[in-house]
Amino acid sequence: MRFSTRGPAARVARDHPATTFEIFFDLVFVFALTRIIAFMGQPPSPQSMARGLLLLVLLWFSWSSYAWLGNQTPADVGVVRAGVLAAMAALFIAALVMPQAWSSGPGLDGPLLLALAYVLLRAVHLTLYYWSAAATPGLRARIRIFAAVSAVGWLPLVLGALLGGTAQSALWVLAFAVEVGGQRLAHAFRGGWPLRNPHHFAERHGLVLIIALGESLVAAGVGAGSAVTRPPVLGAALVGLSVTVCLWWLYFDHVAPAAERSLDLSTGDRRDRIASDAYSLSHLLLVVGVIYVALGVEQVLMLVAGGHGAPPAAGSLSWPGVTALYGGTALFLVGRLLFRRFSAHQVRRAQVALVGVILALLPLGRALSAVAALGLLAVVLLVAAVQERRHRARPGSGDAEPATDSQERPNDR
Repeated sequence: MRFSTRGPAARVARDHPATTFEIFFDLVFVFALTRIIAFMGQPPSPQSMARGLLLLVLLWFSWSSYAWLGNQTPADVGVVRAGVLAAMAALFIAALVMPQAWSSGPGLDGPLLLALAYVLLRAVHLTLYYWSAAATPGLRARIRIFAAVSAVGWLPLVLGALLGGTAQSALWVLAFAVEVGGQRLAHAFRGGWPLRNPHHFAERHGLVLIIALGESLVAAGVGAGSAVTRPPVLGAALVGLSVTVCLWWLYFDHVAPAAERSLDLSTGDRRDRIASDAYSLSHLLLVVGVIYVALGVEQVLMLVAGGHGAPPAAGSLSWPGVTALYGGTALFLVGRLLFRRFSAHQVRRAQVALVGVILALLPLGRALSAVAALGLLAVVLLVAAVQERRHRARPGSGDAEPATDSQERPNDR
């Protein structure tokens, strides 16, 4: 991270780190994550969790597009900084109205305001990207294709906001499917976004995942409420912290550094593909998984503190609550597997089996008390993290450096 004093916008240097201005943009992203957890958790239901997933996808598209922009050109100077500030305001408004994303209260229409804020975010991004791409041959033609595809996706987004209810959910799913599918087709025929600085891109995604992990700690505080000084509540909070530490360990201890090396060693289209698949797509699953885990931890602490009308330290999680806790962990692990695979690293059978184990334990987690369900999850994740470290310590473990474009990829067992 650095403090920028540069003038006119220019192509990002290879060693350009994340700036304080980009971190400031991420703080608005944090606020939006907090609002989504609040939207899903009062109390959680299948409907609120599904709608929360749509909001997370919307939020991720917004953030990811500006991560690419900051990799193309410095985001903290000149015209680009002014545009990003406007986008930041739109993201802030979107975050404010997210709890009313499917309802209309006093004042302006919440769903329509959210949809228009998202459209503004994407339009500003595409305009700034087009403006900064003048020196890159062929990039502006690709941006025009992306813009046309995005505009098609915005139509059902706005229409859904006007209709509301089930139609809104269905049309928003269609909007995101059009945008993702259309952009993937555009990538296949015309190429994707060129990656300028691998370190900057990997750093931005690592920082945003740290931010998401921090939400599980915030959620624990929300769930504990005024009962935070009770020993059972403190104990449950520490168990929730151990789950967060294990998720951090499973990503940052080896997987993230190895993927960044793959990104740095690759060149051309292969590097762009790793950035698009391993980072832009796989990290969506990682962040969504962490936010669901945060929701589950919040529900555990609420039950232990007596927040759902139950006696303190009593009761088991509801099906939505235990699904958020265990299903969110499984989703995080799937995102981690895809992250490894897309960054040219081996996915071992034990890592795939861990996802199955977490899902198989979901009914048991429902039957146990909330604290026991959280403790069981913490134990499974801790055992998995320790086993992975022991596996890497063995000679010939298959976790060697991936091949570069001029090297033969090592055989993974």
